Amino acid sequence: MPLTPTGDIVGPAHTDGHGVGAFNVVQIEHAEAIVTGAEQAGRPVILQISENTARYHGSLAPIALASLSLARTSTVPVAVHLDHAESPELVHEAVRLGFTSVMFDASGLDYAANVAATRAITEHCHRAGVWVEAELGEIGGKDGAHAPGVRTDPAEARAFAAATAVDALAVAVGSSHAMLTRDAALDLELIARLRGELDVPLVLHGSSGVGDADLAKAVAAGMTKINISTHLNKLFTRTVCDRLRAAPDTADPRSYLGPARDTVAAEVTRLLHVLAGR
Repeated sequence: MPLTPTGDIVGPAHTDGHGVGAFNVVQIEHAEAIVTGAEQAGRPVILQISENTARYHGSLAPIALASLSLARTSTVPVAVHLDHAESPELVHEAVRLGFTSVMFDASGLDYAANVAATRAITEHCHRAGVWVEAELGEIGGKDGAHAPGVRTDPAEARAFAAATAVDALAVAVGSSHAMLTRDAALDLELIARLRGELDVPLVLHGSSGVGDADLAKAVAAGMTKINISTHLNKLFTRTVCDRLRAAPDTADPRSYLGPARDTVAAEVTRLLHVLAGR
């Protein structure tokens, strides 16, 4: 199945009240695991590459081209998304490379500046047929810049979405980035209010800190795109550590990266079923 526009995955899920899994790629093993997990679940999926990951690899293209290649040969719909990009130049590069969506993060700016910067990105991306996600106010826990108690105001969110013409909006409802425990308390009433106020799909960042039951409740309340990164990284790293602890003289990285990839694939399959309400 060919690389799929993000809107063709998120749009129907938004209409039908289902969740879409969006999982972050750090290395090619992550991308392989996420696609394999989606194929095993028989569900569409979104591969996400963050600006931090592009910086880790020295540039966006190497990990992006690998992810796009995997998406194009998948048996299920796969989109490729640029996550938390603060650089307009990186967004422009992602569009040139063939990404199907971008998340432009100008949330560190004041409201007026955020609107202006995001609107410019949206206009550029829409001319290329690329779907745009934005964020109104930082999600709790990101770089310590916001307390987890921050909440998105529904009226402001509606005005921001209208002013920027974005296709989806990440909102603050109780989750935090990079949580190592799955015990975040989501404001389900606020999610329902936001869903009622906005015509665009809602995005839950920091979903690694949310347990299965609350992920399902969040989707039922109105969340559509569910971003998960740290949770999968924990499983990946734990598997690598276990393998190296059992065989400390191992030299071939495939002997521990392969099992880590398999662990993540199985968890992606499981999570996609949770988000689909199965």
